[in-house]
Formats: sequence, C-alpha cells, structure tokens
Amino acid sequence: MAKHAFDKFMNNEPTGAKKKEMVRVEKRKAKAEAKAIGDQKRREKWEKQHGIVSEEKPAPKTPFKKAAPKPRVEKSETERKFSKNYVRSNSDKYFKPETTPKPKKVGEATETVAEDMPLNKFIAHAGVCGRREAAELVKQRLVTVNGDIVYEPGYKVSEKDEVKVKGKQIFPKKNLVYILLNKPKDYLTTASDPDGRKTVLDLLKGATPERIYPVGRLDRNTTGVLLLTNDGELAQKLTHPSFQIKKVYSVKLDKPLTKRDFESILSGINLEDGEAHADSLAYSDTGDKSNVGIEIHNGRNRIVRRIFEHLGYEVKALDRVMFANLTKKNVERGKWRFLNDKEVRLLKYLNQSFAKKAPKAEPKVTTD
Repeated sequence: MAKHAFDKFMNNEPTGAKKKEMVRVEKRKAKAEAKAIGDQKRREKWEKQHGIVSEEKPAPKTPFKKAAPKPRVEKSETERKFSKNYVRSNSDKYFKPETTPKPKKVGEATETVAEDMPLNKFIAHAGVCGRREAAELVKQRLVTVNGDIVYEPGYKVSEKDEVKVKGKQIFPKKNLVYILLNKPKDYLTTASDPDGRKTVLDLLKGATPERIYPVGRLDRNTTGVLLLTNDGELAQKLTHPSFQIKKVYSVKLDKPLTKRDFESILSGINLEDGEAHADSLAYSDTGDKSNVGIEIHNGRNRIVRRIFEHLGYEVKALDRVMFANLTKKNVERGKWRFLNDKEVRLLKYLNQSFAKKAPKAEPKVTTD
C-alpha cells in the first residue's frame, strides 16, 4: 500500500474548491462587518447632526401591576370620515390601511428624494469613470459620503449628499450635451452675430433643446473639428492655458516651406506676444512641400496663421484635424455628431496622450 494512501483521510486542511469557498465566506463576513461598522458610524453622526439623543430603555413594568385600560371613545361618522388613520373604500366603509409605512433609512432626509441611486452609478454619472471602475474606487476606500468612508458600491445616495472621490467633491450631471462639428468655411464660431452672418449654431438647429456654445474659436475661414457643449466646467478646462490641449492642423501655404523655416518653427519664433513653437511639424505630401501638418499646444489667438505669416508665408487653407482626443473621422464637412461616453470621460479627465501641464501660465486663450 502506498505510503500516503491515508493522507487524504488524516489531513483535515481544506483544499481545492472547498478552500476557495471558505475564503469567499470569510471575505463576505469581513465585508458585512465593515458595512455594519460604517452604518453604525453614519447613524451616530446623523443623529448627532439632527440633535437626536438615544433614549434609555424603559424600566421593566412590575408584573403584578396592570395599567388600567384607557376608556374607549367612540368617534362620530364625520370624525371617522376625515380621520387620517382611515381611508375610504368604494363601499363607503372605513378601515385602517393594511400596510404600514417603511422605516426611514439612517441618514435619510425628511424630504423623499426620488432620484436615489447606487453610489457607483452616481460616480459614473458624474463622469469620473465607468460603473465597474467606480465600484473599485469604493472598495479601495477612496470614496466618502457626507464625510464618512463607504464600503458598499450599492449604497444609495442622492443629490443632497456630499460625495467625494479622492478628496474631490463630485456632482451628477444632468442634460449635458457634447457635440462634435466638422466646421465648414464662412461660418462664425459664435452663438449669434449682430450683422446677421451665419454661425456654427445655424448648422445645429434642432440638434438639442439645451443652450450650447462653442469651446474656443475657429476663424471664419478655418475649418475642422469644433466642440460645442453646455458643460461650463469642461469648457474651462479645455481652453485654460495650464492644460495645453493638443491641436493638430493641416496647413496649405502659398509656396513650399523651406528647410530653414521648418527648423525655425520647431526651435521657436519670437512673435509680438512672446515665443511660439510647434510640438511637431511634418510635410503632408513629400511631392508638394506647401502642404504641412503642425501639432501645437499653444492656444493663443490665430497662432498658426501668425507663425507662418511671420516667416513670409500666406495661409491659403487651414483645417483643424484634431482637438484633444477628437477627430473629424466619419463626420462630413458641415455635419455633426454627439460624443460617446468614453470620449466625454477622456475629455473630462484630460488623458495624458492629448494634454500636458504647462511650466508657465500663458495669456488668455482663444484657439486659432
């Protein structure tokens, strides 16, 4: 007989699926205990804020003394009809409702808020990340509700709660609209024009009932990617000089760009409002060096045109092919589309592939 034939009977330590299940049970137990502790702390804090003092337990009644029953007072039919404890049925009879009101959750406001939602959904609606990633943030104890760490992604919150992710308060967004437009020529990048000229909003009639506005500016004769939204916080980020949002342009010049001027643009050119240089520059067509592509983070007014005009070139056509992570792919000139959730999240949290921190602040930005 094998030496270890009876080991499986003698060894009491669990293995395989049984061991995994025991680990899962322990995790669930620890999670339940953590949730109970968190709920208790939130309950105590809420009671303290609302001036609720825990009542002491009443002393047990003496078993030999029985309280005298209260005299029953018969109500008249009119009193019964308008009593709050009774409701009227179709048969003109009055009865007490069978169901009793549900007990209020700990920390719930007196007013009922119809838009309670799970915490991970709340975080996702604020544009921080997807629901799965939000659940992980909660489990990593990076989320607080009204100052308390919450351990459950499904914990119900409302707009009245103060929710913070990594110490920063977040807010759910409602009716926010994000539209990408492939701007054509002869349209002004403005909401309205006193002279009655065409604006980019004329291309978006009927797109949304919300009041939207363009993020930054494109010249009347500049074409390409333009973002329109009613999200003021995002617009502030995308136009603030400190974030230096990446922009890529296709430029058509009146003559070929020389190698000397090519190097000058990359090394930096002194303009009237300071130095300007391209992050990247390339010939779009090796056979025609008057067509170039330029990548730039600088957001000063008409910066691309001024760079080439400073060197003696005339810009015949200027087309913005990329703004942050947005391109005009599959969007014809003069057409538009709504951004998807992933694009909005990337814009809100400024993915490092299209944004970087500037070492110094620059003048107020209006894009070329």
